This record gives sequence, C-alpha cells and structure tokens, in this order.
Amino acid sequence: MSAVFNLHETFRDDFSYRNSARAIRRFPLPFSEDSYMYSVNIEPHLPGPPGSVTEFAFDVDEHYVAECRERAIVLAAEPLRYQALPHMMSSQWDCLELIMESLARDYPTHFSLAKQGNRWHWINRPLQIDQHFTFGDTATLPRQPLDYITRQAQGDFVVMDQREGDLWTEAGMVTTQADWSLDFDLGMTFKEWHGPVPLAHELGVFDRALKFLLNLRLGQPVRRLNWTMTIHPRLDTSPENYPQWGTDRATVTAQNAGDLVHLRVELQGLWRLPRSNAIVFGIRCYLVSLRELATVPKWARRVHRVLKDLHPALVDYKGLTRYRDAAVEWLAPFDDGSPTTPGTAPE
Repeated sequence: MSAVFNLHETFRDDFSYRNSARAIRRFPLPFSEDSYMYSVNIEPHLPGPPGSVTEFAFDVDEHYVAECRERAIVLAAEPLRYQALPHMMSSQWDCLELIMESLARDYPTHFSLAKQGNRWHWINRPLQIDQHFTFGDTATLPRQPLDYITRQAQGDFVVMDQREGDLWTEAGMVTTQADWSLDFDLGMTFKEWHGPVPLAHELGVFDRALKFLLNLRLGQPVRRLNWTMTIHPRLDTSPENYPQWGTDRATVTAQNAGDLVHLRVELQGLWRLPRSNAIVFGIRCYLVSLRELATVPKWARRVHRVLKDLHPALVDYKGLTRYRDAAVEWLAPFDDGSPTTPGTAPE
C-alpha cells in the first residue's frame, strides 16, 4: 500500500504531528506483557505482516516527507549531527546501496533505481529528487554518500566499524535521538556508547549483545525495539538542545498528559555491510500520544500497568520521574483490571 504523506505536519513549534487511525493500529508497541525489564530482545529482521512497520527493511509511512523536512531543519542549524571519519567512506557507499535498493524494491511507486555498471540513476518522487551519479565517486553526488541518502530516510543511522574484537561508532546521521549525542559518542566502543544504561550491564545484556553482533552475518539483519517517552511529538530531543525541551517535562499534569505525553518507540535494525564489513545501526523513531494509544483498549491497560510498576532505575534513566505519576493517573480510567491477551497486537 502506498503511503499518503502528511505534508505539513511539524515536530516543533505548533507540534501539528498526528497519527491516522491506520498509523495507530500499526504502531510498534514494545510491551508484550504487563511488565517491563531491559533485555536484548533481538530477533531476525524478517518481513513482518503486510502493512506492519516490519513488512519491509525500511519503513516508509505517512510521516516520511515531514520527517525528512525536520531532518533538514536540524542539519541547517547543527551540521555536526552528521559526521563520518575518513576511513568510513566504503561503508558510506554500502549504506547508500542498502537504502536505495531497499526503497526502490519495496516502494516502487515512490522510488526507483536504475543501474548501468557504476552509473546509477536514483529517483525519489516524494522529495522530487532525480539524481544521476557514479557509484563510488563522491564527486558525482552533492554530499557524502551517507549524508545524501540518510537525508532521504526516516530515523537515525549509526555506522560501526568492526576491529580489535569490538565495534566502534565512527559515522552517523543523528537528528531524532532520545537524549544522546553523536558528536559526543563518535569514536566510542559499543559498551562505552551504551555506558549510561542502568541494570543492563549488571545483567550482562551488553556483553551478550556485543558477542552476538560481532558474529552478525551478511544478508541476515536483526532488529529489536527500545522505548522511552517524550513530551510533545518532538523528534529532536538531543542533549545539545536540552534547554528547548527539558522544561517541557514540568508542564505535564494528570489532566493534559493524554495530549502531551508520547510513547517514543525505536525500531532498531542492524545490517552487516558487504564491502566494509561494518555494521549499520538504523534507529527509526515512532511517536504516539497517550490519547491516541488509548484508542486501543488493550494497549491503554498494558501501558498503564507497565508505567505503574516500572523499576525506579528505569524511571530515572528514561527521564520519566517528573511526569510518570501524571501519565499513570491519566491512563488509570482505561484500565478496568481485566487481563490482556499475550503479544503486542491490538485485540
């Protein structure tokens, strides 16, 4: 199904972002039961059900055009949200190839890619881009390859180089992150990058995750879900801009939480790249307000229970301390105590 794009919605200022009924129903709820504890929860990135966010390698939905415009706004103000170390050029071309081939294959109405040897022709109809270039020749593109293609994709991208039995964060396009900084983390190892996560280190989560990823195979991508919450449908919650969004947390009450508080879910995909042997880490962000979430009765009951009983260390780490109680109180009338069915699908 071709997406009908919300051309004029915003993720700042008047926050006009909204989800259609269809977008709500396909939202990737991260809770398969009525409680939550941090885990690796990695699974093969295989095609999901038709219409789901995992149907294709990269999800293109109704927010595509608006999210690409939001990325351009962020980059115009802060160009260092895109960075790549010099030795990562091969992996940049790998990423461009992966994203272009995936989009052209899965959304032929919107994207097309024609190849004659190294001479490629890329068409992106929603963004009105028509580009002839030579694969491998940076002079034939207006920007570096990773910069060029990730401006045309939803979600953030981090490219990790593999060497010395570790993964190193050495390139990325990061404009929709949940309170972390590419500029700060560039050059870090996998565990250094994930250092602030509580409980997970004690549970050995990152030891297992690193071991798994070091053995990630070409053509066998994997995925996982991660989550937090955000006030307003704000994509850019970076540390650099904390003064712009941090104070939002103090404005939440039990009366307005349904409209202000948004569940923020990341669909994280990881691919081994063919030439560079690097790994690209895609972090696609989905936002849904509590009011939108409550249109699915099972989800309202479950999210109420998850938030109410969430471990204090996770409440603190995810930045929920100031408004968790207000969100729980707003959701409480939707929870009649009846059992929820297993899994994340709406009933």
